[in-house]
Amino acid sequence: MELREILSRCDHTLLRVDDTAAEIRALCDQGMRYGCASVCIPPCHVAGAKKYVGDRLRICTVIGFPNGYNTPAVKAFEAAEAIRNGADEVDMVINLAMVKDGCWDDVAADIRAVREVSRGRILKVIIECCLLTEEEKRMLCRIVSDSGADYIKTSTGFSTGGATADDVRLLRTCCPPHVKVKAAGGIASLADAEEFIRLGADRLGTSRIVKIAMAQEQQAAEAAAAPQQPEAAAQPETPEQQDTTY
Repeated sequence: MELREILSRCDHTLLRVDDTAAEIRALCDQGMRYGCASVCIPPCHVAGAKKYVGDRLRICTVIGFPNGYNTPAVKAFEAAEAIRNGADEVDMVINLAMVKDGCWDDVAADIRAVREVSRGRILKVIIECCLLTEEEKRMLCRIVSDSGADYIKTSTGFSTGGATADDVRLLRTCCPPHVKVKAAGGIASLADAEEFIRLGADRLGTSRIVKIAMAQEQQAAEAAAAPQQPEAAAQPETPEQQDTTY
């Protein structure tokens, strides 16, 4: 798979607590340069990023992140404000306490609260696979699919583990075709990215693929700038080396 194709599926991500505006602008520059699907950034940076990029790049942000235990009303308010500020996509975290308590109707209502205020925008639902049993994952596939969300997403990248091949395969198998899969967390190489895409991931949440592309560009530039070694001049033959056959 070409690197360009992988990059087009990447939500180029920066979600540290101390991200500066300058770092977010640099992330946006990279996202535009390398043709990423979006940049995924904290809600507090959405307005500034949207003003900076305009319509040149999609802005994605996170809701109830990373723990998901905000109330549905708080998540809905956060999502609505992010959209007013220019977010094109929102990635919300489910309430895992509700999952563990088996309160499936409440889990569904939590997602619907965000879906209601994000009509016309892409909604991705983060289920944090590393904390779930297989039965819980399967149940969440059904709930997310019925909620009207556009994507089911493996991980925040801030818990005990990130995307795995088994989880991507399970989510793709259990969700209907109209619900896409986003793999996030732990995507360390082009091989990882290709494997997740092959298994059914439509989006990748990572900053490492852009870093790989940048490193490849740097290596190519250095190779092109390296001075070429001149070819050694031919040495005249000595009498002993001369062909004396007639």
